[in-house]
Parts: sequence; structure tokens; C-alpha cells
Amino acid sequence: MSLAVLYSRALSGMDAALVTVEVHLANGLPSFTIVGLPEAEVKESKDRVRAALLTCQFEFPYKHITVNLAPADLPKESGRFDLPIALGILAASGQIPSEHLAEYEFAGELALTGELRPIRGALAMTYHAANCGRAFILPDANAAEAALVEDATVFAAHTLLQVAAHLTGRTLMSRYIPDVQPAAPHYPDMREVKGQGQSKRALEIAAAGGHSVLMSGPPGTGKSMLAARFPGILPQMTEVEALESAAMQSLGGMFDVSRWKQRPYRAPHHTASAVALVGGGSNPRPGEISIAMHGVLFLDELPEFDRHVLEVLREPLESGRITISRAARRADFRAQFQLVAAMNPCPCGYLGHFNGKCRCTPDQIARYRGKISGPLLDRIDIQIEVPAVQHDALLKQADGETSTIIQRRVEAARQRQLERQGKPNALLSVTEIDALCAPDEHGAALLRQVIARLNLSARAYHRVLKVARTIADLAGSENIFAAHIAEAVQYRRMDKP
Repeated sequence: MSLAVLYSRALSGMDAALVTVEVHLANGLPSFTIVGLPEAEVKESKDRVRAALLTCQFEFPYKHITVNLAPADLPKESGRFDLPIALGILAASGQIPSEHLAEYEFAGELALTGELRPIRGALAMTYHAANCGRAFILPDANAAEAALVEDATVFAAHTLLQVAAHLTGRTLMSRYIPDVQPAAPHYPDMREVKGQGQSKRALEIAAAGGHSVLMSGPPGTGKSMLAARFPGILPQMTEVEALESAAMQSLGGMFDVSRWKQRPYRAPHHTASAVALVGGGSNPRPGEISIAMHGVLFLDELPEFDRHVLEVLREPLESGRITISRAARRADFRAQFQLVAAMNPCPCGYLGHFNGKCRCTPDQIARYRGKISGPLLDRIDIQIEVPAVQHDALLKQADGETSTIIQRRVEAARQRQLERQGKPNALLSVTEIDALCAPDEHGAALLRQVIARLNLSARAYHRVLKVARTIADLAGSENIFAAHIAEAVQYRRMDKP
């Protein structure tokens, strides 16, 4: 047979589009042509495939070889098409049977020795293959990741010879079954942070309602420690959340099966570009906000980030997704993350410190804080001060609550929210806020005074109500009282004159 048809997948944003690999052999001058909008990595597969076939003692047909990757208008990148191209050549030249090729999808980069090297996006590709009712053959390095997809039939191969032996029926591969269960998630303990009771309380509220947080305080007060321990007090990940998070990390080529069901924690340096933060490139890839899916994005030294970089966070903070548009391509990535940011109160960092050594002028402080725009601050639900810890508190043994104890309260409050509205309070719409976050008479009166005195924007007003709703949920209260409103207002420090 001079024609063989196989199936593979191409990554396009969060989608893994089906790619039909057609291999045709014809008489004429020997040549090897790949069509179908291949990128440079795909074009280079000609040399890898030829060397791998010869190394594995297969016959390389010296004919006019045409490989078509359909659909033709979808760009194809990376070396994942090496395996289906090699198998297509073997099937078209009659060296392996082609009867059962339609039952599988293939992906894998070939080494010159015929070994299969790992690819990125295996989780997303396996998910779509399972929905189409086909089994997936891929490198064994990606098997544990792909097997996380429920009801997926995964075959793990180490070499091209192993795949060919399976397709010929000589040595059948067995379905991959993970033999080691991922370990339980482990996070640093919140108890290790000495003092900072109010900051811990604010983070507990943020974890319960899914709110974003900005911490302001002098150097060495524990802002980074608090942020690193924040994932440990978040509710445990559900199967759906874990799969969505793992799929996003797989698209970025950084998923580790040992971190299954562990909340991602991303802390990019302040020199990161806007593309690194939200994603992009000629073949769009997810950025830090998407890789932190259902986890924490920690931005330390927030004013040191380029203002343009910070402004790109405004839309995903509101919508939970980001659209990367290019002249020829468009990709949508989900970005449901919790933002935790930290900053110094002034250029020298010691404004409000008990040592009194800050000499920054009001103008310098205003310019420093002005690096963070008002619209971005409006979108951050909780803004708190993290004061310097007194020396006597540092000398004491850590005796605060553990992350496990805090997490239990957080999970109980989150469960109330899911039973009431099916989502965390941070995701409530304006209509839902009016229906579910209305305070009592005294709370409404206090809120009117706060709006008038602080001149809150409509967005900030809604953020206060959502935080107050979470505080009430932590207290087990169906109603929002004045005490809940008063505490929520205390977490809008940057709004105060």
C-alpha cells in the first residue's frame, strides 16, 4: 500500500486539535516533503525519522515521500509528529500492517537511536483522544501524566521498535496502569511564621473566598513566608481542579506527576515580561497566570514590576481567562489563580518601622506607590499592612495555629459558598452580590459612611461586600452584620487617604 493515514494532535491554546497524518509513497526521484504548515521543528523531523528508521534496521524507501499534516491551515510545531510520520512511512511501504492504525493516536519525538523522547501537552492530547474513543501511544516518560485522564487508554512505548512490534502483533503492549500513587500534597506550615496574627487572619479570609491579596510592610516582616504558606491553607483540590491545573502545566511543559493535586505556586521575578506573565509567542503558550491555575501567583516587590506588565493583569483578574491574539492565530487560556502580592511601603522600605530610620519624603512615597495604578488596586480585594515584628516576639517559640487547623475552617466556609451559589465569593457577579451580600440595617449604615469618607469606587464597594460575605461565612452567619463590614473595610488599606 502506498498510502497510510494516522492520527495525532496539535496544541492550539487549551485545545488539542486532531491532526491527520497522511503519508504517500510515489515513484520518481527520491525526496522527502512535509506539507501542512509545519514549523521548523516539524521540518527537521525528516532527518530524525530517516536516521531512526535506519538505526532500527527498517528499510527506508527511496521514493518520492509526501507527508501531509491536515488541516493545512493549522500551524504544526514541536517534534511530537516524528512517531506518526515514521509509522506512516512503515505502513505505506508495507513493513507494518495498516489495518489497526485508525484505533490509535500517536505522539512522540524520535531520537536518532529510535528511542522516544517526552513531549509537552500529553495530558490535553490524551483527554481529547479519549473523548474520540481512540487509544493513545506516546513516550513512557509521559505515560503517568496521560494516565491521569479518566477512562483513557494509554500505551507507553520506549522505542519505535516497540510500537512497530505492537502494531504487527508480535509483542503486544499492555495498557499503562500507574503502579505508584502520587504522594499527598505537602506545604510549608503557617505556624512557622511568628506573630502577624492580623495578616494570617486576612490570608484565611482570602483563602476561604478566593480573594486576591496585597501585603505592604518593611523588609523582613514575613511577607514572602506568608505567601509561600498560603497554598497550604487553601481547600484541597478536587479531581476537576487537579486535572485542569495539570493540563495547563502540561501545555507549558512543566507538569510533574509527583505534584498531582498540589496547588501550584508561581513566583516570577520582577524583571518578567508581559508575555512571560500572561502568555504569548508566535505559537502561543500559557504564561505564569495560567500555569498558576487553581493555585497562587505571588508577585514580590510589586512596584518594581514594569507598569505595562502589571496592567496586563487587570483583565484576567476580572474574567479568569486570557486571550492571546496574533495576526494569524488566536489562543484562549484559562487563568483562575489567586494573586498574592507584596510591596514595601516606601522606596527605602522602612516607613512605619519601629526603628524610625525612614527618611523618604511624602513626594517620594507618593511616586513609589503611584507605580501601581488605581484600576489594578481596585481589583485587589484585600490590602493589608504587615508590620515589623518586635524582638521579643521573634525570641519566642512558634505557637500559632497550624495550616491544617486553618484549612479546616477555610474548607467549611468554602463549602457554605458552594452550597449557596456554586462558586467562591470572589467570583460573584454584581447581580449575585446584590442578592447574597446585602448587609443588615447597621451594616448598611456603616457602609454608607465608609463610601462617603473613603470615596470608594463601585468596584471597591463590591469588593468590600464580597469580603464581608466571606467573613460572615467563616463565622457561620447567614447574615452580614456591621462587624463583618467593619472588618472588611479594614482590609482596604490602600484606599485610605
